[in-house]
Amino acid sequence: MKKYLLTLLAAAPYLVQAQTSFPYAVKGTVGKLNAPAKIYLVRGLQLLDSTTLKNGAFEFKGTTDRPKEVNIVVQRAGKLKDGFSLSTNRTRLFLEPGPVVVTTPDSLPNATIAGTQLTADYNKMEASFAPIIAKVKTFSAEAQKASPQEQQDPAFRERMQDKFNMINKEYQQAYAAFIKANPTSWVSLDVMQFAAGNVPQYAELSSLYNALSPILQNTPEGQRYKDMLSGLKAIAIGAQAPNFTQQTPDGKKVALADYRGKYVLVDFWASWCGPCRQENPNVTKVYQAYKSKNFDVLGVSLDSEKDREKWVKAIQDDQLAWTQVSDLKGWENQAARNYQVRAIPQNFLVDPSGKIVAVNLRGADLQTTLAKYIK
Repeated sequence: MKKYLLTLLAAAPYLVQAQTSFPYAVKGTVGKLNAPAKIYLVRGLQLLDSTTLKNGAFEFKGTTDRPKEVNIVVQRAGKLKDGFSLSTNRTRLFLEPGPVVVTTPDSLPNATIAGTQLTADYNKMEASFAPIIAKVKTFSAEAQKASPQEQQDPAFRERMQDKFNMINKEYQQAYAAFIKANPTSWVSLDVMQFAAGNVPQYAELSSLYNALSPILQNTPEGQRYKDMLSGLKAIAIGAQAPNFTQQTPDGKKVALADYRGKYVLVDFWASWCGPCRQENPNVTKVYQAYKSKNFDVLGVSLDSEKDREKWVKAIQDDQLAWTQVSDLKGWENQAARNYQVRAIPQNFLVDPSGKIVAVNLRGADLQTTLAKYIK
């Protein structure tokens, strides 16, 4: 306990400064590059700053409302193209109340990054990812070597999807381990979203949130996570599934409550979603196997009004025999918002009493789970 308190006190200055805007500085050298080569400071797809490299040297100065993860990206030709987030000449770092220095003899992936406490925390977290990154490289090499025939083979695609899911799970576990080991670091709060994954679960995320120091929990960002947890609790396993009513393509209103008394798989998807379309045959398989055993599927599309025809065509092309509904508002679909859907495909298995009993069932997991509940 004493060690925890000392760590908390040591981190306090960073947390206090994080409550108001503070200046940051990121500088360094990237080889000996000169114009037209430029370096960009970005967060997600937001451009924060840019400057021309002079004998490899650069410097960014500004203010930020809180510590945050950013990327620096080098474009040797100068112009930042669309889709710059895919550039390989890039590295991540953390804006903090102190100078951050980046040095590399050639390219940013080989850079050494030095700073103060938050950078040290961030570097420690990145180092823990080394074994996972090695697996990612092996996975990518295998995918690239696959012939067109292999890429179309369902067994190959399922095997690759399983490998991808395992790697993604390892990433989430690594993030979770870092958060629990560093409960006072702002880096832990910043990476909570990655530890949650695309399909955050209340039990897992609440455990991580509770591991954070009270100071971090009481920051504006910490309070936003608390609000998100409240939403996730409403759709956690064991919770009563939120009811909703939406329309079929021909305008008929259908409510989830209409399915009370049977198991129903609420399946969120969209016509434009490749992984959703790839998963549809698996859903069809279990639907055909269990439709006469007190089981049904309710498809909820995240298509928009402009894609109505594509939605209808996808239903026909994929031969989806169960009821399909949507409000045609895309990602603003009200049912998807109520169910905290951040990525698709996503589904929820609801039992005859209306309680959620399983989530995010794919491939063999879907078959195995239904066999467990439906005899």
